[in-house]
Amino acid sequence: MFPDEALSDDKFLMGRLRLLQPVKGYRAATDPVLLAAACPARAGESVLDLGCGAGAAALCLAARVPGVVLAGLEVQPEYADLARRNAARNGVTMEVVEGDLAAMPRVLRRDFDHVIANPPYYDAGGSPSPVAARDRALRVATPIAAWVAAAGARLRPGGWLTMIFATQCLPEALAALPPKLGSAAVLPLEPRIGRAPPRVILQARKGGRAAFRLLAPVTLHEGAAHDGDRENYTPLARAVLREGADLSAAFGRDGNTCP
Repeated sequence: MFPDEALSDDKFLMGRLRLLQPVKGYRAATDPVLLAAACPARAGESVLDLGCGAGAAALCLAARVPGVVLAGLEVQPEYADLARRNAARNGVTMEVVEGDLAAMPRVLRRDFDHVIANPPYYDAGGSPSPVAARDRALRVATPIAAWVAAAGARLRPGGWLTMIFATQCLPEALAALPPKLGSAAVLPLEPRIGRAPPRVILQARKGGRAAFRLLAPVTLHEGAAHDGDRENYTPLARAVLREGADLSAAFGRDGNTCP
C-alpha cells in the first residue's frame, strides 16, 4: 500500500471532493471528471466503475448525484485501498473489490444501472513509464473490446455504458459493442476549436434501438493556443471540471430524461 508520505491530498470540483493520490504514479486529472459528468445516473441507481483507480470518477459522480450506489473494480491493490480511503474521507459509501475484469469477481456478478470506465490509453508496445503503478494504469494490457464485453455483461436491461478513452481506440470499441448494446453515441473532446480530439466519450444503452450518433465536439479550452498560466477553459468545460456540472446538453438530454 502507499505510505502516507508518498501521497498528495488533491482538491477536485473546487474542493467539494478531496482525493489522496500517489505523488509518483498514475494521478487522476480531467478524464474521470468528464466521465462522471457524462454518466446519466440518478439518485438510488447503481453504478459500477471498472478500473476505478483511486476512485476519482465514482466519487465525482457521487458529488454531483448524492444517493447513487457505488461499486468499483480495481486490479491494483494499492489503488483499491486508496479508493476505499477516499470514499470514507468524503463521506461516500463505495464497495471496492480487487480483481481483474477478465475474471469478474463473483461479488460483482450482478446487474447495475450504469457501468463507467476509463480504460488505459497507451499501447502495450510503447515505451514504459519508469513508475510501475503509473505504467500499469496507463497501458492497454486488456483490450478495449474486453472492457466493453465486461461492461455489457454487468448492465441490467435499459442500463447505460459510459466510457472515456483515446480516439484511436474508438473503432475497436464500436466493433466490440454486442447487439444488445444500442443507441450508441460518441462525444469527441477537442482541446481547442479545430484541433483533432484525442479523446472521446462513448455511451450506449442495453436494449437501446436508436440510431448511432456522432455528436458535436465539446471544446475544452478557449483560444488558439495556451496562454501562459491563465486557466482558459470554455464555460462548459469550467462548469463540468470545476463546478461538477453534467454533460446532459452535449448528449442531447435535458438532465432529467435519457434518449
